[in-house]
Amino acid sequence: MPGQTLFSIGEALIDMIPTRSGCEFAEVPSFMPRIGGAPANVCGAFARLGGQAALLTQLGNDPFGHMLADRLAGYGIDVSHVPFTDAANTALAFVSLGANGSRTFSFYRNPSADLLYAADQIDPDWFRDAFALHFCSVGLVESPMRGAHSAAIRAAQDAGAIVSFDPNLRFPLWPDREALRRTVWEFLPQADILKISDEELEFLTGTADIRAALPALFTGHVQLIVYTCGSEGAYAFTRAAEGFAPCTPVRAVDTTGAGDGFIGSFLWQLHRAGVTAASLPGLSAETLTEVLRLSNAFCGVSIQAHGAIDSYPTSL
Repeated sequence: MPGQTLFSIGEALIDMIPTRSGCEFAEVPSFMPRIGGAPANVCGAFARLGGQAALLTQLGNDPFGHMLADRLAGYGIDVSHVPFTDAANTALAFVSLGANGSRTFSFYRNPSADLLYAADQIDPDWFRDAFALHFCSVGLVESPMRGAHSAAIRAAQDAGAIVSFDPNLRFPLWPDREALRRTVWEFLPQADILKISDEELEFLTGTADIRAALPALFTGHVQLIVYTCGSEGAYAFTRAAEGFAPCTPVRAVDTTGAGDGFIGSFLWQLHRAGVTAASLPGLSAETLTEVLRLSNAFCGVSIQAHGAIDSYPTSL
């Protein structure tokens, strides 16, 4: 029987959302604090839909850190593995929004509390009931958190859980783009599921053609590739099947956390269907298409409101 809990490791931070869209940072009159960080958002989507989700991170022993922990717990996310530290503050991400809901980020995390989360803080026993472990690339910069990722991935694999990777590229957080590309390719083969966007594909593979990129992406443990194309829809590929679902047009207010909501709701559907790491290669085209359709619908609701977890629906 598959495990029940989705674990997600990486950053949890405060997204400072502008009170006015369609302008540059210097023109924003004020910002509103919202829960953020891709791993936290993925937990949020999974939990909002009724799943068990646990976040693996570290927060600053400061008002923002305690607010984050309280709010995440309020959404049903298990934060019992989230310690507080006095060594660094909770990360902040200031966001500006274009007229179409597109985002620009300015990060305050040099370092932040999450980057000091270390491998020896990961207990393999946590993963005895793990359905999946999800991670992104933001926490893979040179830091103790990178080692924590490696420890968590090993523990999840040993427990037979699915390992899911969304590169979720954030170029300003890296010393250079080649370091980011090299790191993604180091961790990518350790994942069973890879979620990649059309904006990331060419940077990582050298081609904007997903089908031309598939042979390179199906490497190591990778069994399922989810390829999102914004308002154009999304694809899913195993080595034997392919699914596609278009998006229903909606007016985007804020796309923050949309990709995280997509993969969080996607993983929840796999869990609901009893999918395991071993059964991923056998998913049918019909199943892939239906899961994509519902995740697109989840995102369509989310982007019509501000924030990430705050905007996620509670049913599909």
